[in-house]
Amino acid sequence: MKKQLGIVLLAGVFGLLAGCSSTTKEDDADKNTTASADSTHGMEMGSGGMATKMHGDQADALSKRVIYFEFDSSDVTSEARDIIAAHAQNLSQNANLSVVLEGHADERGTREYNVALGESRAKAVKQLLVVQGVSPSQIQVISFGEERPAAVGHDESAWRLNRRVELLYSGS
Repeated sequence: MKKQLGIVLLAGVFGLLAGCSSTTKEDDADKNTTASADSTHGMEMGSGGMATKMHGDQADALSKRVIYFEFDSSDVTSEARDIIAAHAQNLSQNANLSVVLEGHADERGTREYNVALGESRAKAVKQLLVVQGVSPSQIQVISFGEERPAAVGHDESAWRLNRRVELLYSGS
């Protein structure tokens, strides 16, 4: 009797396991990503880790932490201005936050030129943040030039990704 009960229980366990494994790991990852995105859409982490309600467009803009530039330029595009405006609002409303603006360039040009171009790009983003009410003390500018590429390659698809300013938040 105990042996039969053990076999029935074992068969039940295998049945449950077979039923639970009907999705692939990729499907599970997609579901987790979707669930995470759905549960945080329109939310921002405030001080103390508390989520505060935000407008969807602002939350979408705040999720973008990289500003891209054209070749040999530090001019901010209109799309990037919208992203910067959302970050400016977030920073001006949260004085405890600070941001590091990391300027980058593609591999074309001399090392010195690319460091200067990365700095110019980061300063252009800083200027827009300050004009929109962010305290200059909340912003630090640094340039890496071509030294930290986002993409490795010697063509436009790689260069486009390397011409950027990254916004790195810190604070409590």
